[in-house]
Amino acid sequence: MLRRVTVENGVVEGLPAADPRITSFKGIPFAAPPVGDLRWRPPQPAKDWKGVLKAYTFGPIAMQETPGLNPDNIYTKEWHVDPNVPMSEDCLQLNVWTPAKSADEKLPVMVWIFGGGLNNGYPSEMEFDGERIARRGVILVSINYRLNVFGFLAHPELTKENPDMATNFGHWDQKAGIEWVKRNISAFGGDPENITIFGQSAGGGSTMVQLTSPLNRGLFQRAIVHSGGGLLPPSLDSPTLVEAEKAGEEFFKFLGVKSLEEARALGAKLLRDKGKEFTSIYRWGSVIDGTLIPDYPSYTIIEGRDLGVDLINGNTVNEFIVSPNAKTLEELEQFARDKFGEEADRYLSICKKNANSIEDMNKNGSYNRFEIGNLLWGDINVKLRTSKMYYYNFDPEIPGPDNPGSFHSSDLWFAFETLAKCWRPFTGKHYDLARHMCNYWTNFAKTGDPNGNDADGTPMPEWNEYTAEEPYPIHFGDVAKMDKSPRSELSNFLVDYYMKKLEKRQLHQTNLQPTRSGAY
Repeated sequence: MLRRVTVENGVVEGLPAADPRITSFKGIPFAAPPVGDLRWRPPQPAKDWKGVLKAYTFGPIAMQETPGLNPDNIYTKEWHVDPNVPMSEDCLQLNVWTPAKSADEKLPVMVWIFGGGLNNGYPSEMEFDGERIARRGVILVSINYRLNVFGFLAHPELTKENPDMATNFGHWDQKAGIEWVKRNISAFGGDPENITIFGQSAGGGSTMVQLTSPLNRGLFQRAIVHSGGGLLPPSLDSPTLVEAEKAGEEFFKFLGVKSLEEARALGAKLLRDKGKEFTSIYRWGSVIDGTLIPDYPSYTIIEGRDLGVDLINGNTVNEFIVSPNAKTLEELEQFARDKFGEEADRYLSICKKNANSIEDMNKNGSYNRFEIGNLLWGDINVKLRTSKMYYYNFDPEIPGPDNPGSFHSSDLWFAFETLAKCWRPFTGKHYDLARHMCNYWTNFAKTGDPNGNDADGTPMPEWNEYTAEEPYPIHFGDVAKMDKSPRSELSNFLVDYYMKKLEKRQLHQTNLQPTRSGAY
């Protein structure tokens, strides 16, 4: 087994995972600590170390709210269970799980980008254990990156200091981590020419950022986007650099500092807390900066300017549901006018069809925003034929006294096949589904096709590519099965409506507004 390898900065030693056929390397620096004068600068090269770096434990999580303190947040019970997890600005480390016995095996590589709204989250969350993926002959790498005000501040002084890398430091960190993998993964038995990046929620949005950036051509071969929103917001919520700079100037006033130098001298905890207070008027996140993100990812995709990599894309069924929530017909009509303008009557006719009450109308008019965003992406991909896409929706029975349904992020336990770490009373059908999902994900990373055999040699349910003839998802319910149901009248209306808006570039909006709640 590869327990000790040499990377560009020195020798690193890992430990056997629970399965001793897998070696885990945790907390490997891929960039210099972004502290002091390096705060709010793009990631710089890591320094060489002497001797052997014992990569036995995860590095600190990025500066953020202390995890696990909000009892009303579902994720506090789900996986943010340790308020004492180490936290530091010095957070640019990554983790590797490899099954390789030698450095010349050229195994496929998956690079994980965690979610958390670009304001929270960390790669050491328990559901992200890479061992089950590695057992399938794939190297799993998880990377950390700067968050919130540390990762996404913009300010005129920063632009003057470095016009081409003035903000989006968290996304630059992600890119630097993938580039480190490209340069070093062969030492762990990996193939630098067979890299799949994947992420969920803000990590899915970050994956979209990376696969639409012209600076990344050739850096990776495939991508998997869990619940990234597709071609609808949040992928269209980002401010321009000028807008973000104005917010940065307001933030400096809020801090009581007059210069970038003074802001860099502030303590990390103070800056974190003040940055959190400031989110009442501005949400830290991606900025259309003209370099790494030259345009909104959705417009880059719809205009065929993305990298054209093969994709898995999907969403859970019970996330980000848009509903009129009207109490009267007048309220429903107002909702329709506000949301769909001249197309309001089309939407209202769907709401009213076979409806006997306002409750029926609300139900008829409700939809999953992420599903519509993904259908748009699928239809555009079919039209342009730039790459293969496999689409999924996720809706198994999720057990527990809270009866949560397939909530946002619930698919993570399954894709990583880490159900045994969860408190929920999963049973055999859940473990079967998780095994299949992890198989699909790793098969895709190996060859670009998710299909293949289960552990006992029997073929898994066929997952067909999203095409013009068959624009269908695989449905991960209690079992995996292609869902060839006709698209609903509401879905057809929404895809048509938003497609026209996208083609006219009429959907983007600044995020100079109160933060959205509930997004993990």
